[in-house]
Amino acid sequence: MIEVKNLTKNYGDRKAISNLNFKIEKGDVVGFLGPNGAGKSTTMKIITGFMAPSSGEAKVCGFDVFENPIEVKKRIGYLPETPPLYVDMKVEDYLRFVAQLKQVEPSKVQMLVDRALVKTQLLDVRHRLIQNLSKGFKQRVGIAQALVSEPEVLVLDEPTVGLDPKQVAEIRDLIKELRGEHTIILSTHILPEVQATCNKVIIIHQGLIVAEDSIEGLEKLNKGTLSLTIKTKKKSSLEESLKSVSGVLAVEKISDIHFKIKLQEQDELIEKIASEVIRSGAGLMELVPTRANLEDVFLKLTYGQDGL
Repeated sequence: MIEVKNLTKNYGDRKAISNLNFKIEKGDVVGFLGPNGAGKSTTMKIITGFMAPSSGEAKVCGFDVFENPIEVKKRIGYLPETPPLYVDMKVEDYLRFVAQLKQVEPSKVQMLVDRALVKTQLLDVRHRLIQNLSKGFKQRVGIAQALVSEPEVLVLDEPTVGLDPKQVAEIRDLIKELRGEHTIILSTHILPEVQATCNKVIIIHQGLIVAEDSIEGLEKLNKGTLSLTIKTKKKSSLEESLKSVSGVLAVEKISDIHFKIKLQEQDELIEKIASEVIRSGAGLMELVPTRANLEDVFLKLTYGQDGL
């Protein structure tokens, strides 16, 4: 469906991305994950034909992005980080205009516009000016324009940036509903977004791919470790005594009554730590174990931190 080979983009002396190689199969929902400045948006712009690479190639549905740009663009719906909206147009008129730009058959334009309005829950605002809509609705219009040609591939670059929590939840639900109908690339640095919507993750850091796997596969990179959150009733200096427990790998003191501990994944260790807290007289109020998750792996791969 999407194939990238040795993709490189230079800005003067700086490499934005370097020799990227990956494949995305039909029906996948892929989280393209990385910190700000990692090269996510550059990669998305090249795949969608908005920017030329310095070297390498990108293919969509078998068509080279730069040898057959029209064929590629027919098959891609793209939502850039800033939605490409004509704010002085009404929602439905704008979507009809986009469908015509994408060379949708005239007999199908209205049907596909109506379908995009339904999918993005924009029916109630179809006759309103885009400039009068909230940011969340504008983002929906941006997704609707990506959908209006019924593309095989959807590329969404930071689709929830700047939205409030309710709007974020609504956009995530929409992406979930689109699974199975489209191959989706979701470029983001927001981890919960990836865990909520994606079946595969590509992590990019400083222009290089540092991991590519399912979420479950990536989480196994930290297999064998466990994180523990402890809260005590009284202020204490537990940090040093907890570090002395065999099997404890690291202790982070969040406050005098709140600690995060990284330890080897051994059930008896939890009991030892609980006993140590009780022995100290600090009063054990809370003990919550959590196994390694995507955030731990992300921090390890992109910031060199093991995470707690």
